[in-house]
Amino acid sequence: MLRAVPANAQLHIAFIGYGKRAYGVIGHALRQADVRIVAVCEVEGTRLAKAKEEVEKRYAEEKKSGTYKGCATYVDYRELLERDDLDAVVIMTPDHMHVHPALAAAKRKLDIYCEKPLTQNIAEGRLLVNSVRDHKIIFQTGSQQRCEFGHHFRKAVELIRAGGIGDLKTIRIGVGASPKPCDLPDQQTPGNLNWDLWLGPAPQRGYHEELCPKGIHNHFPAFRKYEEYAGGMLADIGAHHFDIAQWAMGMDASGPVSVEPPAAGHTGLKFTYANGVEMFHGGPSGCTFEGTKGTIRVDRNLLESDPADIITASIANGSAWPKDHLRNWLDCIKTREEPICSAETGHRTATVCHLANIGYKLRRKLAWDPVKEEFPGDAEANALTTRKPRTGWEHT
Repeated sequence: MLRAVPANAQLHIAFIGYGKRAYGVIGHALRQADVRIVAVCEVEGTRLAKAKEEVEKRYAEEKKSGTYKGCATYVDYRELLERDDLDAVVIMTPDHMHVHPALAAAKRKLDIYCEKPLTQNIAEGRLLVNSVRDHKIIFQTGSQQRCEFGHHFRKAVELIRAGGIGDLKTIRIGVGASPKPCDLPDQQTPGNLNWDLWLGPAPQRGYHEELCPKGIHNHFPAFRKYEEYAGGMLADIGAHHFDIAQWAMGMDASGPVSVEPPAAGHTGLKFTYANGVEMFHGGPSGCTFEGTKGTIRVDRNLLESDPADIITASIANGSAWPKDHLRNWLDCIKTREEPICSAETGHRTATVCHLANIGYKLRRKLAWDPVKEEFPGDAEANALTTRKPRTGWEHT
C-alpha cells in the first residue's frame, strides 16, 4: 500500500551531493514552505560545511532568535540513509554515483529526485527502474527543460504533438561529443576529501582536482568528459535535449531500433525509430524538428519556426504539464501521482545517450531492441551496456 502524506505535511528531505548544480536546487528547496532539509551529505569537507551553513542560515531567518542548528551532516550516504525521519532525498552526485545511493534510498522506500544523466550505463538504469517500481516510490529525473527555461521546450512539444509541423520526419540534436578514457595524472588527495567514496563503483585511480574540485567552485567539473564517470558532453547536455526529442515523439518508455554512426568524426550518428523518424546527433544547438509542413527549432533561449507563424498558433486545450520541476516532484510525493520525468523516462533518455556512445566506439551500424534493451545477437555491443563495478561496489 502506498504511503500517504497529508497535503499540508512538512516533508523531511536530505541532499546527497553539494556541487555547482546543487547550489541552485538546494536554494529552491529552501524556499518551499512544506520542505525541511534535515541533513546534507558530501564527500568534500568544505562543501559539506557550506551546505550546512546555507540551510541553517535560511531557517534561522524564520526564527525570532535568528539561530538554527538543525541540519545534520554526513560524508557517507549510507549512514545518512539510516535515519528514520526522512521522507525523500535529492541526489546531486557525479553521474557514476547516481544509481548506488538511489537504489539504497529506494530500498528504504524514500522518494527520490535524481539529477541527469540518470546512469553511467544501460544495465544499471533498468535495475533502478525496477527497484523504483517494486518499492512504489515517487521518482523524478532532473530533466528541468520539461518545465522551465521559459517553457520553450514544452510549447515546442505541444505544437509538434498537435501536428504543427505535419508529420515529424527528422530531428537534429546539437550537443557535444562522446567521452574519452581518463588520462589525468594523479595528484595528492586533499585531507578533507573521502576520495574512495567519490570513486564509488568507478575504477581505482588517484585524485585529480579536475574530477573533484577543491572547496567551493563555480564551474561544472570535468569528470563529465571521461567515460569512467559519465557519458561526455553528448550525455551531459544530450540528456536534456534527447529527452525533449523522446518526449515529442511519445517515446518516453521506448527508444530507437537502430544506431548508425559515421565512419569517422564526433558527430553525425543517426538513430532510426520504428515509426520511421530519423534523429541525428549534430546540428544547431538544441533541438531541431523537421516535418512535412515546417520546422521548429528550440533551445533554452530560443523558440522559432519556419514558417514563422507555426509557433504563434494557439493550442486547443493546452496541457496541464507542470511549470516547476522540483515542485512537481514535491506535489507528487503527496498525491502519489507520477512526476513529469519518471525513472523510466530518465533511464530511456540516458539509454539514447549510451547508445550513441556505443555507436561511436564500435563504428558500425547496430540494431537495438528497445523492448528487450539489447543488441540482438551482438555480444560485442551488449558487453558495452554494462560494466563491472569496483570490488565492494557490486549491486545487491
